[in-house]
Order: sequence, then structure tokens, then C-alpha cells
Amino acid sequence: MADSAQPRTDVLVIGGGISGIACARALTAAGVPVRVLERSGRVGGRLASPPLPRGTDDGRPVDLGAAYFTVSDDAFAEQVADWERRGLARPWTDTLQAYAADGTAEAKSGPQRWAAPGGLRSLVADLAEGLTIETRREVSAVTPGPAVDGEPACAVVLAMPDPQAARLVAAPLRAAQAVADREWEPVIAVALGYDERTWPELPAAFVNDHPVLSLVADDGSRRGDDAPVLVAHTTGDLARRHLDDPDGVIDDVVGAVGELLGLDAAPRWTHAHRWTFASPAAPHDTPADAPFHLDDDLIAVVGDGWGSPKVETAWRSGTLLGRALAARVTC
Repeated sequence: MADSAQPRTDVLVIGGGISGIACARALTAAGVPVRVLERSGRVGGRLASPPLPRGTDDGRPVDLGAAYFTVSDDAFAEQVADWERRGLARPWTDTLQAYAADGTAEAKSGPQRWAAPGGLRSLVADLAEGLTIETRREVSAVTPGPAVDGEPACAVVLAMPDPQAARLVAAPLRAAQAVADREWEPVIAVALGYDERTWPELPAAFVNDHPVLSLVADDGSRRGDDAPVLVAHTTGDLARRHLDDPDGVIDDVVGAVGELLGLDAAPRWTHAHRWTFASPAAPHDTPADAPFHLDDDLIAVVGDGWGSPKVETAWRSGTLLGRALAARVTC
């Protein structure tokens, strides 16, 4: 139990993905003290862009999480315009390929897709500038008070997929009820680095009714440096069979990508990354102006599961929650 005499000095945001960082940024802008607790070594969450290949001097950031982002909300458009002015984001493409089960492809136009020259994680890192962030911080429990591992807080924000939030909140809390039994789909992302670019212009493709692939993206195209790197996302069914062994999908992915794009050469290097909770199977149905959970216990849950599962949704979820909390908490 938390010590009631211990001062509640901060809002504690658990999770340093874009929703958590956007929430912390909105709280900070409103003058509310906030700390972000991130279990990994750096912010980014599912906008991960690790330098690959690992352990080499020529590694470059490769987007292993979200493939791109789109813009429809005016407030998010202002944020993206600022990133574009500073060279952090770039318009990428409004046309993707769609592969059918028989291997035929058809160009599909749609909304403008955006990418980041420094990898999508660089956008989260930009939002995180000036925030108080504790990395390598494992959290075991959120309890009434609210408190995080016994430390009282003005409010607690769980910025993570529902199944991860469910592990942290106690059953009597309303937040536990909000995230209970929510199914999320897994994905294993495989980066493939080649000696040269030999595939047809992509720039990315949805792969329908395929036993191995769901999406293939040209990372050199989206980053704008023409590096000979592809990133393939597996189907959820394949990922579920290899959650304990993500490298086990690499051979199947290499073969499937080669067949799909007509590649003769094998990749020079590969890297597999498991996303156990990549996207919600059925997002929460929430009001457009409140894409989050916030209860009277001042425990909140945010992220792309609270609306259409997109980068923009995660940013809006965190930003709007931060503003809502700033109007309610007294730290």
C-alpha cells in the first residue's frame, strides 16, 4: 500500500511510445509535473527504428514497427507540418501495391503516407526532448491511490496495449475492467538487407491471403536514401506460432519475399523483431474527442487501441488525455 503521507508530486506515465510521450508533452505544456517510466533503454515503443545490421559501423535506422503514418486531424497536421519544416518527416507515397493470392499486383491509391528520414522513432524522440524520462524502469503494479509500485502519484497513465496494461492494474480498479479480455494481433517484422536494389518499384505492398506475408515495405524508399533494405511483416497466424522463436520465421519470409518480388539474390543480412501486441483485433469504440480511458481513480489508459489503430490515433489519444488530466489533477 502507498504511504498516504508521501507527497504526490507527479503524474506518472508508464510507457514511452508516442501516446505516452504525447501525453507527457501535453501535461508539461499545461504546467503539470510529469515523469515517464519506460522499461526499455529509449523511447519509441512500436515506432521502433533500431540501427541495422547490429554490431556494424554501417548500421542505419530501419523501421520495424509502424510502416508509415497518415494525417487527417488538424492538430496532428500542425505537428506533422512542424516535423516536415525541420526535416524530421517527409511525404512518402499515396499509392501502395496490393498483391492477390495468385501473385498479381494492383496499384491502390489512398491517403498520403508519411515517413521519417531518421526512422519513425526519431519523431517520438523529438517529442520527448526536455521531458523527465526514466529508462530501464520496470513497473510491477498500479494500485489504488493511485500509486505505482507503492509510489503515490497525482495520476497514472498506462500508455501501452491493453494486455500489458491488464497485467499491471488490480482487478478492483475500473481501468482493469476497461482493458480486460482485449485481444491483440501479433506480428513478426523481418528486415532484409541486400547488396543492391533489384526489386520493382514498390514502395510498399499489402499481401492478401498469403500464408507468410501481410506487408512488405521498401525501407530505402520510405526513408529516402534508397538503401537496399526491405521490411516484411508476417501474418498473425505465423507470428503466433513463433512468438518464442521469432528467428524461426526468417527462412520462410526470405523465400516468400523473393518469390513475391522475383528476387534471385539472397539478403546479406536479416533481423527479426517480435511484436506480441502489434495491433488491436477490435479497437475500443470511444468518442472522437476522448480516445482514451480515464476514470475517477485518476488512472488512465491510452494508445492506438482507443480508436482506429494508427500512429495518428496514438498521438491524439495521448495529447487529448494530457489536456483532460491537466484540467483535473492538482500536483
